[in-house]
Amino acid sequence: MTAFMLVHGAWHGAWAWDRVVPLLGRTLVPELSSGSQVGLADHVAEVVAALDAADEPVVLVGHSYGGLVVRQAADTRPGQVAHLVLVEGWAGPDGASLFSLAPAWFRDALQASAVDGELPPWPAVQVGITDPDDARWVEERMRPHPLRTFTDATRLTGAVDRIPGTGVYGIESRIPFADFVQALGYRPVPIVGPHDVMITDPALLADVLLKVRDQEVRALQ
Repeated sequence: MTAFMLVHGAWHGAWAWDRVVPLLGRTLVPELSSGSQVGLADHVAEVVAALDAADEPVVLVGHSYGGLVVRQAADTRPGQVAHLVLVEGWAGPDGASLFSLAPAWFRDALQASAVDGELPPWPAVQVGITDPDDARWVEERMRPHPLRTFTDATRLTGAVDRIPGTGVYGIESRIPFADFVQALGYRPVPIVGPHDVMITDPALLADVLLKVRDQEVRALQ
C-alpha cells in the first residue's frame, strides 16, 4: 500500500500532523530544521533524504510553505512520488519564492516582523484556530521560522509537472491558494475549513488524502 509523507509548514513541526496520522495508516512525517541560516534548499534536502529512505512511492503532502518544499523535492525524485497534494500550499513555477507569490500585505507584514533572520510565530487565530484549547496547544509548539526560506527561489527542472497533483484549499482563504492550484493544473478540492485544517478537522483532511491514495492505487493496477 502506498504510504503518505506529510510535510509541515512554517512555524510548525511534525506535531502538526498528530491528529491526522492515526487516520491514514502507513505515514512518514519528516521534521524540517530551524535556525536563521536555514534556507529552502536545506528543507528540500531533508525531504529528499526522507524519500530516499522510503521503500515505496509515496503520496507527498505539503502544507502551506511546505508546498514549495514538496514540489522541489518531488522534482528531484520524481520516481519516488506517486501523487502530490498541496494543503493550502504555496506553489509556483521555477524561480518563484514564497515572497514573490505572496500578496503585498502578507509579505510586508512578515518582513516587518523579522528578528535576526527569523520570523516569530503568528497567533494561532491567524491560521484559523479559534478553539482556546487548540490555540493553546498549537502556540505552545510553534517556533520561529527562517526568513531565508521565504526569499529563496525554487529550482525546478519540470519533472515535477509530470506528477499528478491535487490542491486542497479553504474557500474563504485570503491567500490565493486556489489560483496556485489552477495555474499548476492540479485537481482542485475546495473545503470549508481554515488554514490549519489538519488541527481543526483532521477527519475531513484524512478523508481527502485517503481518496487521493485510493485513486493512485487503482491507476497502478
